[in-house]
Amino acid sequence: MASGLPLRPQPPASSQQLIRSDRGSMLTMSDDNVMMKQIVAIHAPDGREVDVKPLLHLVEDILKHATLQVQPDTSLTTSQVNAEMEDKTHQINFVAMLDALSYTIDRISCEIAYKALGGTDAHATTVELFRMLASYSWDAKLVLTLAAFALNYGEFWLLAQIYSSNQLAKSMAILKQLPSILEHSGPLKPRFDALNNLIKVMMDVTKCVVEFKDLPPSYISSEVPALSTAVALIPTAVYWTIRSVVACAAQITSLTTMGHEYTISTTEAWELSTLAHKLTNILEHLRKQLATCYQHIDEKRNVEAFQMLVNLFEMIHIDNMKILKALIYAKDDIQPLLDGTAKRRVHLEVLRRKNVLLLISGLDISSDELSILEQIYNESRHHGTRMDSQYEMVWIPIVDRSIQWTEPMKEKFESLQTSMPWFTVYHPSLIEKAVIRFIKEVWHFRNKPILVVLDPQGRVVSPNALHMMWIWGSNAFPFTSLREESLWREETWRLELLIDGIDPVILNWIKEGKYIFMYGGDDVEWVRKFTNTARAVALAARIPLEMVYVGKSSKREQVRRVIATITVEKLSYTWQDLTMIWFFWTRLESMLFSKIQLGKIDEHDPMMQEIKKLLSYDREGGWAVLSKGTEVVVNGHGTTVLPTLLEYDLWKENVPVKGFDLAFQEHHGKLHGIAHPCCRFDFPMTAGRIPETMKCPECHRTMERFSTFLCCHDEDIPDVLFH
Repeated sequence: MASGLPLRPQPPASSQQLIRSDRGSMLTMSDDNVMMKQIVAIHAPDGREVDVKPLLHLVEDILKHATLQVQPDTSLTTSQVNAEMEDKTHQINFVAMLDALSYTIDRISCEIAYKALGGTDAHATTVELFRMLASYSWDAKLVLTLAAFALNYGEFWLLAQIYSSNQLAKSMAILKQLPSILEHSGPLKPRFDALNNLIKVMMDVTKCVVEFKDLPPSYISSEVPALSTAVALIPTAVYWTIRSVVACAAQITSLTTMGHEYTISTTEAWELSTLAHKLTNILEHLRKQLATCYQHIDEKRNVEAFQMLVNLFEMIHIDNMKILKALIYAKDDIQPLLDGTAKRRVHLEVLRRKNVLLLISGLDISSDELSILEQIYNESRHHGTRMDSQYEMVWIPIVDRSIQWTEPMKEKFESLQTSMPWFTVYHPSLIEKAVIRFIKEVWHFRNKPILVVLDPQGRVVSPNALHMMWIWGSNAFPFTSLREESLWREETWRLELLIDGIDPVILNWIKEGKYIFMYGGDDVEWVRKFTNTARAVALAARIPLEMVYVGKSSKREQVRRVIATITVEKLSYTWQDLTMIWFFWTRLESMLFSKIQLGKIDEHDPMMQEIKKLLSYDREGGWAVLSKGTEVVVNGHGTTVLPTLLEYDLWKENVPVKGFDLAFQEHHGKLHGIAHPCCRFDFPMTAGRIPETMKCPECHRTMERFSTFLCCHDEDIPDVLFH
């Protein structure tokens, strides 16, 4: 309680151990607890509920204008003040409430004014006010007392502001010595400043107490420590606020009875300052607990909203509007989407009964991803009128609410939004916390973009269609998991699956039936040795061989340097555009994640085993895929492919008999059988769905899971993998 709150240091030396009122009585610090027990004992609410907020707004309006300035203000007329008040009090219920409370407010007003004139002890006056207000709640006590004070204080300043322009006000002002007081307002300014400061803190404490009263009981109870702590402190806050009202009233009474000649004493100045300081400390404690209470309520509401979302997706709907409103924006007061083509805001109605692709990402979505996605999106718009009328895409930006929204973030968001031709959520703040939690926990969003597909009834038909969009583009429409399974059934292990439409040059080589080495890695020396050896072997075997360097899924700068070397030394054909390299590896990873998502990563599928090998080879060293036309002959690691070429003399006799492709495959198999490396996979935390187990595509045994997946029989395991 109050005894635990720090007071402003040292009053005048004559009263270091005491709080002295302006009328001579004293209250020792040790009496604080006794005093509060007395106040709590008087408190006897009868259960009546008083909506104090409208009255508090009225009081705040009066005090705001009353403490606005010392000099007369003829620009603020009584009609304007009345008009403002009328706006706030035009409700029948409020008028009825004033009728019921006006007697109590008048009594308190008279009591304060009378006791101030009579020089009664401030604590005794405060106790008397508590007796008059015994049947009211703590918040009502405060607001009624402030309303009573506002009557007198407001009258004082209303006369001060209009006396020069209103004859009635002028005569009344003379009776109250206001002209004389205002003429000497300069020396009195510190006094008015102290009053204004204390009144402001009184209002802040009152509003804070009222906020506690308005906390929804369905989301918070007195068992919550923050609320129980605040409830214990509120009587102290109410006492010292009403005590401050008494002190302020005494100051105004002194002015109107003694005029400008009255000089505030050192003790009185210290009392006003001490009261303001004490109330400020109490206010800080209350606000801290209030913030904790709001956090608790927010968490409860988020849990409720999250469960509502979960339940909503388990229901059957006639269209997708309930789902979209729950995910994006529930009200109808604003247009929550921006049309990327027309660049104008629109309602969610534009998505009614359509297949909706929700592109979910942070602000760090890459330009490569957007570039390829836009290309696929535009192709579907230009060539697929059937698709154009049935599906729309919406970007849902996910931004961490705990991070302050900054100007650079705003610029980044607007830049991304402007670049997107599809619909986008108008602002990230529209996406509620519960929705973000749902997207992360249920849809496994981990910062890496996902594309959740909803059918016209709002059902999730694919938890992430981005994989199939990367692999098959708009041919994957309607982007459902059933369509994904169907497309996989039609696929075979061939070079066209790996290349797709990325590069027409390679597609022409395939059509011409050429031998093709597709290779990668970031070791320039290995690349130089591999290409030179391959070219020499092709010349010796008299076969048409083409080679293409496709880089590496990571280490962008090293890949850029390898490309530069290949180009200068003319080692082979290579992709100069790093976006093409990014898309190649993204498609390969998408094939793996697509199978993981379908729950078929370890089913008997030779094609997927080869894809897993290729992804594993990329993690370290060089690798190469040899094909004859579209048919893949060998998919090998650098440790076996290059030695096969270097040992050409050992198997060249088989070339005329079996053909280059089979002879190469046979010798490579022998080397691979001796030293085949087991595989390793790295799944970043942003990847979303990660399999609990996976089999090594080389030895077919279950891999152990550390910070990465790796074969349980791999002898060469870096220590970091055990962390």
